[in-house]
Amino acid sequence: MNREATINAIIAAQMIGSRIRQNQIVNFFPDDGDYSRDKYAQHIEFFSLGVDCRIRCFMAANRTGKTIGGGYETALHLTGLYPDWWKGHRFDSSVEWWAAGDTNETVRDIVQRKLLGKREAIGEGLIPGRLLGSPVYRQNSNGAVDTVKVQHVSGRWSVLGFKSYEQGRKSFQGTEKHGIWLDEESNAGIREECLTRLMTTKGLLIETFTPLQGISEIVKQYLPEGFTGERVIRHGSMGLVMAGWDDVPHLDDETKAILESQYLPHTKDARMRGIPSLGSGAIYPVAESEIVVDDFEVPGHWLRCYAMDVGWKRTAAIWGAWNPDTDCLYLYSEYYRGQAEPSIHADAIRARKVPVGVIDPASRGRGQNDGSILLQQYRDLGLTLYPADNGIESGLLAVWQRLSTGRLKVFRSLQNWLQEYRMYRRDEQGRIVKENDHLMDATKYLVLSGKQLARPFVQQQDQDYDYLYRQADGGWMV
Repeated sequence: MNREATINAIIAAQMIGSRIRQNQIVNFFPDDGDYSRDKYAQHIEFFSLGVDCRIRCFMAANRTGKTIGGGYETALHLTGLYPDWWKGHRFDSSVEWWAAGDTNETVRDIVQRKLLGKREAIGEGLIPGRLLGSPVYRQNSNGAVDTVKVQHVSGRWSVLGFKSYEQGRKSFQGTEKHGIWLDEESNAGIREECLTRLMTTKGLLIETFTPLQGISEIVKQYLPEGFTGERVIRHGSMGLVMAGWDDVPHLDDETKAILESQYLPHTKDARMRGIPSLGSGAIYPVAESEIVVDDFEVPGHWLRCYAMDVGWKRTAAIWGAWNPDTDCLYLYSEYYRGQAEPSIHADAIRARKVPVGVIDPASRGRGQNDGSILLQQYRDLGLTLYPADNGIESGLLAVWQRLSTGRLKVFRSLQNWLQEYRMYRRDEQGRIVKENDHLMDATKYLVLSGKQLARPFVQQQDQDYDYLYRQADGGWMV
């Protein structure tokens, strides 16, 4: 091959390489191969929800491709290049769109890079380079794009604008949009402005984030009852899809192990499974994965007791069994019901056939719906109950010590307990948030006072426990 032919071959190869790099969108969610779309079922489910859900969230673990998912859909709407397999929402013509993230730098280095490519290689992102107009850059922004036009298959031009949360709520005011993609969790004010921009067009709000802020106001919009185990949820026009490391094929076991070893315990569920973390406000910052066990038949010789927290809005009880060989407490059954008479609760508790329990000591002076003294009322209904130690901080410490040392485990079936656990936190002033905490309180009573009363399930149920207690200072004391 002569020199001229060699040069032409090199130029041709470079042009082919450039065209490939500037058409990255075709590489994602292919029909087959190691990373075929059937292996990304949660991503595909998220896209499909767009048909019925104008407001959607992909709440996912780190490194699962949530940003790719949001960027991929954004690129499709801007260009109209929907693949044959696409079952999500479709726009018939060009769109006005925003893509936003938490800071100016992360928008430039993550969101902009995913959509447009590196700063030195604009056109090598998810939006094909041949369809990009000339970007308009922000002044003194070191390469941050403000807006860019994108050619739509209709022949018209879509317009993509980039925003950041640090610009503030006012920067999200303005004209109507057909769609907005928020990468990373925003705040209530910015989200409200975004929804306002979409009202006239009935446009799409797409949110993609790892829920490190815990049960925030935005997370509550999608999970009003907390995480219940469901990972695809619809509420009218709202849809949520959750994804973790086990939902994607591109993370190998070695990578997972390295990442997990570096995460703080209270962030693992969010970072690895996409389950909302309570962050530094968590009362028990122990990952759910470290305490949940599959249900099993509790051996008859293990010591058992239950604990109650009573009230008209909600009465809750938790049953525990201590392994005498390891001193590990297993929470294996729960009761959770509101607005019912004590006789209803008592029947349900007797059905568990654990003969003795402890109860919120405040029940000695609290009426439910008729002002009667509940402790005596429950005793009259046939329950053998004693008031528990109600030390707040001592109870929290005792439960925390068991959780952190692996001496408290929870059956996977206790979904109400797990739901409360995920939301059990302190506010900014350090006070316990007294919402949805009935089983958490019952757990404290059980840990502090239950073991003294607990006995094997196989023993007779007529044993007298009064010798363990003495009446003093106006109340029963251990």
